Amino acid sequence: MDFDALLNWDFEEIEQTLTERDTILYALGLGFGEDPTDKKELAYVYEDGLKAVPSMAVILGYPGFWLRDPKTGVNWQKVLHGEQWLDIYKPLPTHGRIVGRSKIDFIADKGEGKGAVIYQSRDIIDADSGEKLARVAMSAFCRGDGGFGGENQAGPAPAVLPDRAPDHVCDIDTLPRQALIYRLSGDFNPLHADPDVARSVGFDRPILHGLATYGLAARAILKTLLDYDSARLVGLDVRFSAPVYPGETVRFEIWEEDGEARFRASIPARDVVVLNNGAARFA
Repeated sequence: MDFDALLNWDFEEIEQTLTERDTILYALGLGFGEDPTDKKELAYVYEDGLKAVPSMAVILGYPGFWLRDPKTGVNWQKVLHGEQWLDIYKPLPTHGRIVGRSKIDFIADKGEGKGAVIYQSRDIIDADSGEKLARVAMSAFCRGDGGFGGENQAGPAPAVLPDRAPDHVCDIDTLPRQALIYRLSGDFNPLHADPDVARSVGFDRPILHGLATYGLAARAILKTLLDYDSARLVGLDVRFSAPVYPGETVRFEIWEEDGEARFRASIPARDVVVLNNGAARFA
């Protein structure tokens, strides 16, 4: 890992033309429209009165998998998506020109043999008005890159889940082809499509994108607590725990806490938690 190069990484500003087709395709990748007669879900996949899923911010102005660049010195094959944070300042448009401005916030050195964590963020800006629409942030756990002599800074504290039974349980079924739909929103990593690639890294078949599972969390919160009112969801944070296989049922356990929500997601069939320490904030 080249610590100095990473801290001073020169991200190109990404300008993206967002179309209603993109907005609909993203929602379809999360399974919206499962009941095509439900007008509240239909609003996310039909151009008449179309609304954007708030979590779509995570795919806007995306700089790509830049850690694969040899100049970073990162062992990119051992990088895991650790956490995801999102703050939404204005409801996302369904079409328009979007600018993404990315930067490195800090890098934590966990020590020799313990890896490092890169914290990065991206401002999502309306290109025509100059207004900031959202801030997207994430951590990348670089398992093969610790011990370079950096400071072991702590990242944001994870949300604490209540020690009681959840207030709501929401099950969302995924399709066996879910990852093949979601990847059309811009993440073409073959791990999510090619069985041979998946087996080469230890999975028996392609896995669902982590950010697709993250989007399922937005869908569960909108459905369970917000009556599909996208303007009310203004923040969504999670910690990734394990992958989802397309075709599985994802169970969301949700707690209402002081006007916000806490949640986790699991796969009942495998008894494994896939998202943990989830927090949703409301307008």
